[in-house]
Amino acid sequence: MSNSFGQNFRITTWGESHGPAVGVVIDGCPARLPITVEEIQADLDRRRPGQSDITTPRKEADKVEILSGVFEGLTTGVPISLVVHSSDQRPGAYDEMKEKFRPSHADYTYQAKYGHRDHRGGGRSSARETIGRVAAGAVARKILFHARSIEVRAYVTQIHDIIAPPVRNFPTLEEVEANAVRCPDGDTAARMIERIKQVRSAGDSVGGIIECRVRNVPTGLGEPVFDRLEADLAKAMLSLPATKGFEIGSGFAGTLLKGSQHNDAFVTKGGRIRTATNHSGGVQGGISNGEEIVFRTAFKPTATILQTQKTVDIHGTETELLAKGRHDPCVLPRAVVIVEAMAALVLVDHWMRQAAQNQTFRF
Repeated sequence: MSNSFGQNFRITTWGESHGPAVGVVIDGCPARLPITVEEIQADLDRRRPGQSDITTPRKEADKVEILSGVFEGLTTGVPISLVVHSSDQRPGAYDEMKEKFRPSHADYTYQAKYGHRDHRGGGRSSARETIGRVAAGAVARKILFHARSIEVRAYVTQIHDIIAPPVRNFPTLEEVEANAVRCPDGDTAARMIERIKQVRSAGDSVGGIIECRVRNVPTGLGEPVFDRLEADLAKAMLSLPATKGFEIGSGFAGTLLKGSQHNDAFVTKGGRIRTATNHSGGVQGGISNGEEIVFRTAFKPTATILQTQKTVDIHGTETELLAKGRHDPCVLPRAVVIVEAMAALVLVDHWMRQAAQNQTFRF
């Protein structure tokens, strides 16, 4: 089972949904980077459960501890180990799922692949695994901003069939965090929140779309031909639980344009080569072109719903299952920071490759 991500900046996550702890080991972080536990905790607080009435009621503080790799507020260059202990496990809620497969969940595929699985909340397939990604992403985000003032910002643009108007300017963190659903448009956010509450009361769930934008990206990030920047971003996003789609720039809508409409004309602004439009989403030929990187990730409705569903058990016998446990009726509000984390991990890895190639990497 592959549990590691990245090349120069490499992370390995570990732990299960209802195990005693989850965490991450970061290898390749350079020395002398200023980082504090509070900076990492700030991102984990945006991901943690129980933060609003439209998320899972599971109560976890998700307090992170730095076990190694940081001394007197600076990274030392050795592997950084981060751990978050769990305190509100209720594995008994999943006893029935030991033998019954939840529809559209990873229960059946894990059983078929390994012949043995942790049925408690999905074990390793649970979104609780993303704690390690977010913690590592906070370190990656700090490197990017410290070195190049690169900023990563994600936000919700669609919940079910409710679509927010286009976000014209790069949103501030305060604008994204202004409401529980993390949509910068307040009026749309209110409608999204109401829809999530409606489906939750019916024991159902909904999905949606998260958009992510990255600014101050230097030209030259990306490794053709198989490690194209957008390819690695796509892999990062589609490795997240519940994701079903990825598009960058104009995405699928670009198929409706002609080449004369879609091409990003080159211009000179402030002595720099820029593009007049950004249908490419900041990436051309698999390499960043210096414009904002803009991509979107689609999340399906939460698989575990509080309704009786038809299924089969481990013996292939048809049966029914009424899922128990505590689950998000919509994963998107908590997934915003996870998308940011994965984007930061991809970008810092490619930035390190580019810096090493040009021999300019230093703090």
